[in-house]
Amino acid sequence: MSTLVPELSKAKIIVYCKICSFPPEYCEFGSTVQKCKDWLSASHIDIFNRLYSDEALASTTANLSIEEKLKIEKLQAKAAAKTEREEAKKASSKVYIKRQERSKRKHITAISGLETFGVDLKAIAKMLGKKFATGASVAKVAGGIGEEIVVQGDLSQEILEFIQSKIKEVPEDNIILLEEKAKKKTG
Repeated sequence: MSTLVPELSKAKIIVYCKICSFPPEYCEFGSTVQKCKDWLSASHIDIFNRLYSDEALASTTANLSIEEKLKIEKLQAKAAAKTEREEAKKASSKVYIKRQERSKRKHITAISGLETFGVDLKAIAKMLGKKFATGASVAKVAGGIGEEIVVQGDLSQEILEFIQSKIKEVPEDNIILLEEKAKKKTG
């Protein structure tokens, strides 16, 4: 009598996209298709070739009707236009490092405009607080549009150097230093 030993199946290794966190087969349904493709071609060329090579694309589009092909082309053009708009917005956006005088010799430094570049404000605030041994937090901008990082102390020059060295997404030309004086009380 022989005993049947069930074959152990090998565990399937699933690759997740570092851009959108979907499996690469589903990246096309996200909003960052081109970035996902770039990452996939650099990291996993075998999966990229299986999904996006000319042969793979030809085999998937061979069964589609003309209307479906036009719809796909329209969606691709729309996604390309969206990424182009985002890049233009990033190129024209500015990061403001504002030194504000509070009372007597007290100052705070406010950094606004980083969210446009896709930077995690809370993580940067935490890094700044640790690096300069001071209080740093994320607060809403007075106008209600966006958020800014508020750091205790006069650290505008140091924060400028920090952003230039640590945050590569922000071009150096897009950083502006401002100084705001406290309004004197009349009375």
